[in-house]
Amino acid sequence: MNIEVEKLKLIEWLISLRDEATIEKLKFFHEHSVDAADWWDTISESERDSIERGIMDVENGKTIPHSEVKKKYGEWL
Repeated sequence: MNIEVEKLKLIEWLISLRDEATIEKLKFFHEHSVDAADWWDTISESERDSIERGIMDVENGKTIPHSEVKKKYGEWL
């Protein structure tokens, strides 16, 4: 695939586009694309530490099945 050719095709398509809903979706996609800040960088250090501890727990098999938690704390979970 020639990326430059593909970009030009998209530009031509975008110029001819008349559908406002599609344009809004494209704007949203652009505003929330990879260039936007990664959510990991937007959370606090304590939140990152907590997530990393949780991942380590899963990797080490330190988990409890949801069914066991439901038995202990009830069906409202």
